[in-house]
Amino acid sequence: MSSNLTGPTLAKTRENSKSENGKASKKKTRILEKSELEELKTDLQRILPTLAKHNVEDLRTLIHQSYVKRFKRSRTPKYGNLNKGFTEYELQRFFKAIDSDKFRILFSYQAQLGLRIGEAVKLNVKNINFQTRELTLKTEKARIIDTLRIPVQLFKQTLELIKSNEKRIEESGGYIFFKDRNSSSKLPHLKMDYVRNRFRHYIELADIDQVYDISDESYQSHVPRRLHRLTTHSLRHYAITSFSKQTNGNIVLTSRFARHSKPDTTMTYINTRKEELYAELDNMAIDSVERLKRSITTNLK
Repeated sequence: MSSNLTGPTLAKTRENSKSENGKASKKKTRILEKSELEELKTDLQRILPTLAKHNVEDLRTLIHQSYVKRFKRSRTPKYGNLNKGFTEYELQRFFKAIDSDKFRILFSYQAQLGLRIGEAVKLNVKNINFQTRELTLKTEKARIIDTLRIPVQLFKQTLELIKSNEKRIEESGGYIFFKDRNSSSKLPHLKMDYVRNRFRHYIELADIDQVYDISDESYQSHVPRRLHRLTTHSLRHYAITSFSKQTNGNIVLTSRFARHSKPDTTMTYINTRKEELYAELDNMAIDSVERLKRSITTNLK
């Protein structure tokens, strides 16, 4: 199959992936220019019709493996047992610092129902059944329709927000978290980046910001970033962990609440507090000592 792929761009790509001695280069991956990418596409369109079925399948597998290796995130957290969710104390301070009803309610949907930021900003009055308090939404990652029941207090707050901003919401096409009037965004609702910026502002205002590392960027053009322990996704972490505790660790129910297709994914969200972990370790140590004492006593007899 490789003998057929002789286009100039493919040859150039292979050349970039090898060092002078023939071994894999340790240099950072070079991103193809737009013209090179178009050239590669042209080569593939010309070559693919001439390949046998098994050659095409091999090529598809190679591309998929490359995609998974480069872009598919591992479900195992890189931050170890660091709690990426809010503690009760942090959550209280965070919401106390918020001076906007709109943002307070938006972040409440994340903290109470575990919505992703992309799902929260797109909440629309059309998605709410005002008789049953049911919220219908398309799960952002799985692309399936799910329903959740809005807690009573949050539902009341949502109704008050809708009533006091009825005209603005109507102008935005029903989006509850409509964009600000001075926004240059073409979207009718708040942009995710803007919400993230407001989140960071409130986190700093509440004095609960914590940087745990610096990002290891793959490309030279990317500037290393500070990695904050608390992000908008931490509100979802908090919601899933809280639901798990309320259901005595029922992973099936928690997975359904989190709208995960695999329970293994849910496990990466559920946080065990350091105090609980350390207490279990202490209990194990005490039990070991007690067993050793009993064993010595028995032998002496």
